[in-house]
Amino acid sequence: MRTAALVYKPVGMAVGALGGVVAGAVFKQVWRRIAREDDAPDATDEGRGWRQVLIAAALQGALFALVKAALDRSGAAAWKRVTGVWPTGRG
Repeated sequence: MRTAALVYKPVGMAVGALGGVVAGAVFKQVWRRIAREDDAPDATDEGRGWRQVLIAAALQGALFALVKAALDRSGAAAWKRVTGVWPTGRG
């Protein structure tokens, strides 16, 4: 069982990288709709207020976590369908 977890490691890393790209695109679209701006504020944007910067950061963090969890879970479920073993070796 441990071997399946080790073999899955690079697959999981690729899924994680894809998740970062997807989450970034999702955040960009959500921010455009909410704020009606193309770019979300950075923490060091002098012309942006605390409230806007912190809301953008919280939204971005939540979306990244959501997308990462969804893709990680989907990747693990697909791995089990293909191999018959949950990638952590516990399932």
